[in-house]
Amino acid sequence: MAAPSSEPPALHDRALQDLSFIRRTMEGAASFTDVPGWGLVAVGAAALAAAPIAHAQPDPERWLTVWFLAAALGAAIGGAAMYAKMRKRVGDGGARLLSVPARKFLFSFWPAILAGAVLTFALVDLYAPGIPPQLTTRVLPGLWLLLYGMGVTTAGTFSIRAVPLMGFGFITLGVLALFVPAINGDLMMALGFGVLHLVFGVRIARRHGG
Repeated sequence: MAAPSSEPPALHDRALQDLSFIRRTMEGAASFTDVPGWGLVAVGAAALAAAPIAHAQPDPERWLTVWFLAAALGAAIGGAAMYAKMRKRVGDGGARLLSVPARKFLFSFWPAILAGAVLTFALVDLYAPGIPPQLTTRVLPGLWLLLYGMGVTTAGTFSIRAVPLMGFGFITLGVLALFVPAINGDLMMALGFGVLHLVFGVRIARRHGG
C-alpha cells in the first residue's frame, strides 16, 4: 500500500508566507508599551532638581550649561530605562528588541528632538559674546517644551494613551512660555520636564509594567 503523498511544496510555501504576513501585520498594529514609567519618574526628579539650580545662575551661559547637563542626564536615564524594559519584555524568547512599534515610536520621536537641538545652536551664537537674556528666560524654555511635546505626541500615536496626553501637556506649557512673558521659563521647565514626567511616569509604571 502506497504511503500518502506529502503536502505539495508550493502550497506549503504559500502557507508559510501567509503566516509571516499575518505575524508582521499583527506586530505592526500593536502599541509600543516599553515607555519606562519609573525611568520617566527619575527624569522628572532630575529636572525638578535642575530647575532651581538653573534659576540661581548669574548669567545665561551658566543657565544653559545646567540645562544641557540635565538634558544629557535625562537622556541617559530614559534610554537606559527603556532598554531595560525592552530586554525584560523580550526575555529569552528570541523576539526582536526593536519591534515594529518600537521603530515607529523612535523614528517619530527623534526628528522633533533633533530640530530642537539644531534651533538651539542656531539661536545661541557661539561666536558672539554673551547670550540675550530673553533666550533663556522665555524663548529656549518654550522652544524645548514645544518641540519635545510634539515629538512625544507624534510618537505617542504608536504607543499607549498616556503618552500623547503627556505630549499635549508639554505643548501647552511651551506655548504659554513663548507667548506669556510674565511666566518664568524655569518654572515652566520644572512643570513640564519635572511634574509631567513624574505624574505620567507613575501612571505608566502602575498600568503597564514599570
